[in-house]
Amino acid sequence: MNTKPFLLSAALLLAPLLLRAELRLPSIFTDNMIFQQQAQCAVWGWAKPGSRITVAPSWGKQKYQAQADDKGRWQLKVKTPAAGGPYTLGVSGDDKPVTLQNVLVGEVWLCGGQSNMEMPMKGFKGQPILGSNEAILRSSNPNIRLYNVPRSSRTAPKDNSKPFAWKVAEPEAVANFSATAYYFGRLLQEQLQVPVGLINCSYGGSTIEAWLSEETLRQFAGVTIPPKTDSIKVVNRTPTTLYNGMLHPVVGYGIRGALWYQGESNYEHPDEYPARLQALVKQWRAAWNMGEFPFYYAQIAPYNYAQLPPYNKGGKFNSAFIRDAQRQAEATIPNAAMAVLLDVGEEASIHPMRKEPGGQRLALLALQKTYGRKGFGAVSPAYESLEVKDGTAVVKFRDAPNGMTSFGEALTGFEVAGADQKWYPAKASIDGSVVKVSAEAVKQPVAVRYAFQDFTRATLFSTEGLPVSSFRTDDWAQ
Repeated sequence: MNTKPFLLSAALLLAPLLLRAELRLPSIFTDNMIFQQQAQCAVWGWAKPGSRITVAPSWGKQKYQAQADDKGRWQLKVKTPAAGGPYTLGVSGDDKPVTLQNVLVGEVWLCGGQSNMEMPMKGFKGQPILGSNEAILRSSNPNIRLYNVPRSSRTAPKDNSKPFAWKVAEPEAVANFSATAYYFGRLLQEQLQVPVGLINCSYGGSTIEAWLSEETLRQFAGVTIPPKTDSIKVVNRTPTTLYNGMLHPVVGYGIRGALWYQGESNYEHPDEYPARLQALVKQWRAAWNMGEFPFYYAQIAPYNYAQLPPYNKGGKFNSAFIRDAQRQAEATIPNAAMAVLLDVGEEASIHPMRKEPGGQRLALLALQKTYGRKGFGAVSPAYESLEVKDGTAVVKFRDAPNGMTSFGEALTGFEVAGADQKWYPAKASIDGSVVKVSAEAVKQPVAVRYAFQDFTRATLFSTEGLPVSSFRTDDWAQ
């Protein structure tokens, strides 16, 4: 009897089991990685069921132990020191030990969203990023570490992501990393003078529903959750699939907070967005189980969405409504803030070439609100109240302690309406933290809107140069 075919088949069947039994770490644990400082950071992986695992970081004498469960999964938490390094991280068990080299301890941020977060420093093909070539050239910095979660769309949560390795910031790595996230991290590292790690978990064209778990999405009527056997016809817009394939594998990795730049793919349904964004933040915070960590997000920039299929136009097919939804969401999410990008939009490109302002504004929010730095502007002035006096709408703003300005340009973009809900272009003037708005056609204003077109240009700023968001004082259907 020829036993070779049988032995070969048995070996092939046993190979995956043997591989799974080996001591392994998740894809996000590699050389050059960075731990969140002064925290209890999770370390996990797989080994032979029942085996004893020892984790030994070189920053101290303490060793940490865990036992693999009946499926080979193990997890423990290590206490990290103040920022520093480089260190090593040794992991040993019944198999060949693993030692990670050039490990730092510092500040770690998760950066999620769609294409404007994903867009690399080198730009997309035919779509540049202004000033990126020089920024890339000067980018070498051993205290900035970069990690890209590989694209993956799945109908069931995955325990691990596809392989990738942490990169030390240098031109080639930075050129292929998120521009928004890099500019954020560069300013953070410069100001804090500690190592900074950035985890880019984004996918171009994705909807917010794709980043939400099945459990979270069940609270929303009308959302179709794909069965586990679904073929995923739209990989970046199918509910749950990016959460399953990309976010779930890195849940629990030690972070300080999260950044978010998304909304373009949800612009057609602005009324739904605030509740979904609130649910996303709540879900992520619950998954990490580290309290209400800071969450800073970018408001999408103006763009002419009518030029995209299916070429919808008018009514709420106006991205000002999703920008306003993002503005309103800020008040519903604790320990969160929005960076306004009204001044960087481009009528013909959904990917603004000016990425540095977005990254820097997110960093300003973090520096002021998370790290307690003072003496600079970080928050855009925001609409607070409306009062009508003698036919003039008096709009009051908060977060404008030094007043507001149009930097010598005409103050445009304001509209007023009366009880008939018909909008007319209005004259506007600045008086400290107040803007006075009027139109001859509206004798008794009841509502004001600012920059409320699909594509528009910012004209109202804080004296520190932070643009005021699109806003409306009404809640009318259109």
